[in-house]
Amino acid sequence: MATLTIRDLDDAVFERLKLRAAENHRSLEDEVAHMLSERSRSGAEIVRDLRASFQRRVAEHGLSPDSVGIVRALRDEA
Repeated sequence: MATLTIRDLDDAVFERLKLRAAENHRSLEDEVAHMLSERSRSGAEIVRDLRASFQRRVAEHGLSPDSVGIVRALRDEA
């Protein structure tokens, strides 16, 4: 694994990163590594992961009904 050192980081940024790490129950180092990992993904990787997530949800719950008919019915009742 590589090591990265960041110099002259603004104190306010450092404090926001510490807060974010605490909110996500991670160490500061783990939070920054997670953020960099997420931000460095390619568009193709993001699309692949979204498709896989959608397919898992369809497999677990089936397709959701088209909302157009539901919205029209609610509108017509009013």
